[in-house]
Amino acid sequence: MTVVTRFAPSPTGELHLGHAYSARIAWQRAREAGGRFLLRIEDIDIRRSRREFEAAILEDLRWLGLDWDGEVRRQSEHFADYGRALDALDASGLIYPCFCTRADIAAATDAPHASLQGPDGPLYPGTCRHLPREERRSRLAVGEEHCLRLDAAKAAGEAGPYHFLDEARGRIEGQPMLFGDVVLARKDTPTSYHLAVTVDDHLQGVTLVTRGEDLLPSTHVHGLLQRLLGYETPRYAHHRLMTDAQGRRFAKRDRSLTLRALRESGKTPGDIFSLL
Repeated sequence: MTVVTRFAPSPTGELHLGHAYSARIAWQRAREAGGRFLLRIEDIDIRRSRREFEAAILEDLRWLGLDWDGEVRRQSEHFADYGRALDALDASGLIYPCFCTRADIAAATDAPHASLQGPDGPLYPGTCRHLPREERRSRLAVGEEHCLRLDAAKAAGEAGPYHFLDEARGRIEGQPMLFGDVVLARKDTPTSYHLAVTVDDHLQGVTLVTRGEDLLPSTHVHGLLQRLLGYETPRYAHHRLMTDAQGRRFAKRDRSLTLRALRESGKTPGDIFSLL
């Protein structure tokens, strides 16, 4: 099987050392195997994404010598693909509209013993999951703002047991309820990270997903969606995160650690890889 990896940054800031580390791993795994290294721009956050940051990403990768294969895939140009996946889940009765505001959810999850905890905090308590069909229709008909959530319990039953393979950790059994009823689409963003990355990896034929270990919990959601949508599950390699001297993750706000700043200070690509 041809090894296909990808690097998928969001154009909401400049690349830093952590990005270079992740991109180099994906590039190297593909090149060593005679496979393909793809570049994807994850710009579904229309409000924060900037074309100037995208241009800077391409410039930084070229400077590092990390060439990619084929055209760059921009998620904002493929909302129709994610819409078709949503339609398939909807046809199976696995998603539902949620009309709760952030304040509604905060009030419900702040109540004592009201909510279970997930990797990102309290899980959505399922307020809108059991709304009568007619109420849903009437609220949708008048254009009430809402998002679309996955009915995790129903999805778990539909998918059955599943697992994924991580190169460092071995076989990991899927936990479909880990994030609860995750949001798959919003009015201002017609897809979520979870849905978009699952669809993209499938359509691009990615066979090996290399990414930071902070995203390991998300793989439980992606594995569930792969089962529900009939996709093959790729292999995973969740790598350690790059941190500063204080043990903090590199972030886009750390201007001195961006590749542009390091390049302007006289560093070479060889210096960058030595730092990593």
